[in-house]
Amino acid sequence: MNWLTENLPGTGGIYKQNPEDFQVEEIPLYPCSGQGEHLYLWIEKSGITTRELLTQLTRGLKLRERDLGYAGLKDAHALTRQMISVPFSKIDQIIKLNLNNAKILSMTRHSNKLRLGHLAGNRFTITIRQTHADALSRAEAILTQLRKRGVPNFFGEQRYGILGNSAQLGLLLVRKEWGRFCQEYIGDPELIRNQDWKKAAEHYRRGEIGTALDSLPQRMRDERRLLRTLLTGATCRAAVSTLPRNLLRLFLSAAQSNLFDQLLKQRLATLDQLNDGDIAVKHINGACFRVEHAADEQSRSDSFEISPSAPLYGCKVMLATGETGQAEIDLLEKTGLTLESWKLAQGLTMPGERRPLRVPLSGAKIIDHGDHSLTLSFALPKGSYATSVLRELIKATRELRTEAKS
Repeated sequence: MNWLTENLPGTGGIYKQNPEDFQVEEIPLYPCSGQGEHLYLWIEKSGITTRELLTQLTRGLKLRERDLGYAGLKDAHALTRQMISVPFSKIDQIIKLNLNNAKILSMTRHSNKLRLGHLAGNRFTITIRQTHADALSRAEAILTQLRKRGVPNFFGEQRYGILGNSAQLGLLLVRKEWGRFCQEYIGDPELIRNQDWKKAAEHYRRGEIGTALDSLPQRMRDERRLLRTLLTGATCRAAVSTLPRNLLRLFLSAAQSNLFDQLLKQRLATLDQLNDGDIAVKHINGACFRVEHAADEQSRSDSFEISPSAPLYGCKVMLATGETGQAEIDLLEKTGLTLESWKLAQGLTMPGERRPLRVPLSGAKIIDHGDHSLTLSFALPKGSYATSVLRELIKATRELRTEAKS
């Protein structure tokens, strides 16, 4: 099974023809108090990532990135609105600030710095073009099922990097396969479009590290640092240790995400059905508990109070028992890992957590433009992806490559 709504035909179509076709707006977790030492900036951006926006703010306001606060990262290939917090003491500079591909819509004071994850979710407005003639009726039928059964909580392709290998890099880190990591990090020449980068990857695979460094684009600073370290005669492990910790943790997180997605695919047909031994998640607060007797708890799943979950593997994660637990153990063993494998040095240990197999869809509406295009609006909780909805609606024959995270 490829889709939860396997029995319903998709709308077909494409999206992200321009940034306005894919709009994302954060839903704040709490209102600003109107007073305090922090200034919350409501910013609209297009064509740049959140990290590029943060870089503009740090340079323009002469701040360190750790002085800024944000709740989540937003895609570059979209029109997005999100909150960024800065010290209130910078208000005079903010008024004079000129941002590229972004503008400040409003400012409000608050008592604390904005933290990662401090949002309720995201609201999406997405236009799908080149759809089937009866796309509206198809979309309505699919959305009815998603409202009832939930949206499969897949991670998006964006999670796996421009070459789609972030999860593989994460697994190589966990396995401590440093040489293979370096080769994978520099990249597979067959997958690289940039000609300079492609040449660098080809030279690296021939063992020509100096020539690879000369060919690599200047903007690829982390890759260049790794190659310079190898040129000194250092080991691959030492070279990997020079990479930013947040980058390495991103790869580890991608590995967790990929394994979760595999478990979700196994349960896709019954993602709203509890099994004995499942670990259920309460949607209201994320708390988990073991389901001893599924029949006694199924009504809570039917009302969307709880949902079955799968692990983001880590050294402290709780695994299910019964049939579900065996599937979780089998996948870990197939990958050549144990829970202890996720205990890593240098602050890279991944404790793990449970993630629900589905999330609720709220506020879904459709506008039919009558020209083989639809505009869909809906909201999802934080940490879930809009293309999990689009995946079900469009039913493309290949996985969608564009992604937006909430």
